[in-house]
Amino acid sequence: MQLIDIGANLGHESFQHDFDDMLLRARRHGVERLIVTGASAEGSRHALAIAHAQPLRLFATAGVHPHHAIDYDDATDSLLRELAGDPSVRAVGETGLDYNRNYSPRDVQLQVFERQLQIAVDLRMPLFLHQRDAHDDFVALLRRYRENIPGAVVHCFTDTGEALRDYLALDCHIGITGWICDERRGTHLRELVREIPANRLMIETDAPYLLPRTVRPQPAHRRNEPMYLKHICEEVARDRGESVEVTAANSTATAVAFFGLGTQDIK
Repeated sequence: MQLIDIGANLGHESFQHDFDDMLLRARRHGVERLIVTGASAEGSRHALAIAHAQPLRLFATAGVHPHHAIDYDDATDSLLRELAGDPSVRAVGETGLDYNRNYSPRDVQLQVFERQLQIAVDLRMPLFLHQRDAHDDFVALLRRYRENIPGAVVHCFTDTGEALRDYLALDCHIGITGWICDERRGTHLRELVREIPANRLMIETDAPYLLPRTVRPQPAHRRNEPMYLKHICEEVARDRGESVEVTAANSTATAVAFFGLGTQDIK
């Protein structure tokens, strides 16, 4: 079984002390390739540096999360375009809208999201998207650009059935995380995940965040890491009523196609 974690924040400081061991644990649990998330100007630089250290296994995204939209300027835009030209960068993002915390003003988030949509259009690259409590504005803006963008994945989907169907109607891919394992707020996903076509479903950890609450035993440090992608795959498979081998094979094939990873085995 080979799995691909499409969203891991491997530049997070919590991985500094055991980075190599963390990747070894991931491989032992079937996680052969990972997409390292870039969520700010400096974070995108770091994500690419991490990807360069292990080519063919690690890849990156380059973008600015809506939390950091207030820091976006012309220099940031130029940097993202430069980074996105590197072969190891496979998507523009993490970008989108977050009205839950509003760390950046909403009007600024909208402007910055649109600038990154334009980067994806200009460079013909897929999008790695974030949306929280901003569905209407998010869909309205994405819809304006969607036909000129080769692909889009709504990362860490946690929303409603209506939102899911809106994204599928826009030919978006859907990323499912350990949120599905959270009995307090993620139980609706156990039903909705059945509606996602196999060629639109991908899985991710969003490590070090969102440790699956159904992992046993729970690690004392509470840090999520890519090795737990196998657990997420097992949970998704059960909810979809299919074998874990089928879910793994389909989600991996979908990620390979979406990010243009190729089908070579990792040695």
